[in-house]
Amino acid sequence: MSITLLSPAGYRRFPWKNGGGVTVDIAAERLDGYPEGGWQGLVWRFGRTTIPAPGPFSDLAGFDRCQVVIGGAGLVLVTPDGEIDLRQPFGPVRYRGEVPITSRLEQGPVEVVNLIADRSRVAIDLAVLQAGDSLAVLPGCHVLHAPTTPAALLLGPQAGLSGVTKALAIALAPDHAAQITLAGAAGLRCEAGTCLVASILPHAA
Repeated sequence: MSITLLSPAGYRRFPWKNGGGVTVDIAAERLDGYPEGGWQGLVWRFGRTTIPAPGPFSDLAGFDRCQVVIGGAGLVLVTPDGEIDLRQPFGPVRYRGEVPITSRLEQGPVEVVNLIADRSRVAIDLAVLQAGDSLAVLPGCHVLHAPTTPAALLLGPQAGLSGVTKALAIALAPDHAAQITLAGAAGLRCEAGTCLVASILPHAA
C-alpha cells in the first residue's frame, strides 16, 4: 500500500474542454509524454468545478464520468433521453462522456466534483461516505477527498478481504485529499465528517 497526502496548494487549474469554465484538478494520471491539462493521453482525472450558469457540457467521447454536487442544489442534466437528477447534494451519478448534455440550474450556481476516465483503460466509481458508513475498497487507486468539512477515516482489514493487515487512521482537512494505491482489498470506514471516495480500478481479467 502507498499513500500520498494532497493539499489544495498543489492542485492545478485547467480550462474546461469547451472553454466554459475552470476545473481544479485534485489528482490525475496521464500516459508518459503528454502534457498536464490536456485530454490526449489522459487516463483519469479527479477534480472540482463550479457551474455558474446553465449551458452545454463538453463532449468527452470515450470517457466515463461520475459526478456529485458538493455545494448548492438544483442541478439537472438534460439529455436527449431524459434528465439526470442531481438536484440534491451528495448523490453521485454516472454517465458516458459522449452523451449530449445541457445543464439546468434550478437554484443558482452549484459546485461539483467529477471523476472522469478513459473507459478503455480503467473502470471508475464514486462513493460518498458519511460518519458511520463503511465501504469495501478493491485493489487499485483510490482518492479520498473531504469536500466541505474535516473528515476522519479508518482504512484496515475487513472480514472476507485480504490486503491491508494493519489499520491506518487518515485525517483530512476541508478540501484536502489522500491518494491511496492498494495491492489487495481492504475496508474503509468514515469516522467523522463527509468523504468522497473516487475509485480507479483495472479492468477485470
